Amino acid sequence: SRMIIRIRNLLFSSLVRQDLAFFQEVKTGALTSRLSKDTVMMSRSVPLNTNIFLRTLIKTVGLYGFMIGLSWRLTLLMLIEIPLMMAVQKVYNVRHQALLKAIQDSMAHSGDVVHEVISSVQTVRSFATEEEESQRYEASLEDTCQLKNQRDLERIVYGFAVRVLHLSLKLILLFCGYQQIHNGLMTKGNLISFILYQANVGWYVQNLIYIYGDALSNVGAAEKVFEYLDREPSVRTEGMLSKESLRGHVSFQNVSFCYPSRPKIRVLKNVSFELPPGKVTALVGPNGSGKSSCVALLEHFYEPQSGEVLLDGVPVGKYEHKYLHRQVALVGQEPVLFSGSIRDNITYGLQGYSEEDVSRAAEEADALGFILELEGGFDVGEKGGQLSIGQKQRLAIARALIRDPKVLVLDEATSALDPESDAAIQRLVQKHGDRTVLVIAHRMQTVENADKTIVLEGGEVVEEGTHPELMGQEGLYYKLVERTQAE
Repeated sequence: SRMIIRIRNLLFSSLVRQDLAFFQEVKTGALTSRLSKDTVMMSRSVPLNTNIFLRTLIKTVGLYGFMIGLSWRLTLLMLIEIPLMMAVQKVYNVRHQALLKAIQDSMAHSGDVVHEVISSVQTVRSFATEEEESQRYEASLEDTCQLKNQRDLERIVYGFAVRVLHLSLKLILLFCGYQQIHNGLMTKGNLISFILYQANVGWYVQNLIYIYGDALSNVGAAEKVFEYLDREPSVRTEGMLSKESLRGHVSFQNVSFCYPSRPKIRVLKNVSFELPPGKVTALVGPNGSGKSSCVALLEHFYEPQSGEVLLDGVPVGKYEHKYLHRQVALVGQEPVLFSGSIRDNITYGLQGYSEEDVSRAAEEADALGFILELEGGFDVGEKGGQLSIGQKQRLAIARALIRDPKVLVLDEATSALDPESDAAIQRLVQKHGDRTVLVIAHRMQTVENADKTIVLEGGEVVEEGTHPELMGQEGLYYKLVERTQAE
């Protein structure tokens, strides 16, 4: 229905705008469950319940009018049914709502298991853990099944309690009606009519309270949906600045940073350094020294706890979102291709680019040769399923180059390349023109040719200079080079 489409679109739009910390905290299976099952449950119940509620309410009010005309005393007595039914429904709703939320979470967990195993099937196969993963998935399904059985049992108990309540009220009605006839306040015909009206009213009242309970039951599904819809990302992308010309001067000024998931661990501590415009700067250091964290802050994936990351003297958060990521292009450690052709992946997020632009970017990234050798050329799709890791990485580099960014960030981008392709990327780095290049690499050839090298350790800048200068200091950089050469 249109409502399902509307809710799903709003939810998806909200999700893709969330900060990266959100996706580190919430598993993929939970998100897909909210987008599929929860939105359907939520959207179907609203129009259906509204329609039934209005019709039932009108009938209930009308029947109570007839009953008052027959005996206002018995009508007042029967009104006791409403608070009693609501009390029973309230007890049931509290339990039922908690169970429904648990069921939704359990189903989301099952989705997590499927996504995790399918996306890592090569690792599963290499460790021969197919049986263990099947058992893990079966256990998650069994957990969901037990929760549903508990839900069904509570429904039976609820139905029994409602039935006993109805029968008790009927007995009271018959006794009081007999007293009314005995005292001459009511005829037998009126009592029979009243009992028939009351039977219908009881049914309608039960429906009204059930609709109310059903609406509360859907709170379990709607709760997470609205939580995600209303969630404001901690990193805002509402900057408006877009300069006509950009030099590409990057500056880190006393930057301290903790990841939201680990607020007590500072990964960067008062870090300050400059990326001169039109120069190649290498960022090196042991694992966990904060190199990738610097890249994440430059890309405005996170906000630092203190200090500023500046691009041409302006905090990166002040720039318009699309403009910033056209001017600062990132090629990460793990190449990511999307569904679509090679052409679609190179021009991802862009419009109006010619075949010459695509071919030029592919040639700069040393990808044109293998693309033309493919049977479909630039039209090969399926997320590059038949491509090697190195080929995918070169496509990712082409995707960055076609934007003609003023700042190019290569975060271990050459780690998966063969020697021939790696040499081509080294030539690209050296022919950067007026582009600012930040390189994070373990291969020291790239670092040796950089105009400047910054050495990080424990989230702090410990050394800075050219390759000969740092080798002469015989500090951490010297040890890293010696270790690399030994390997």
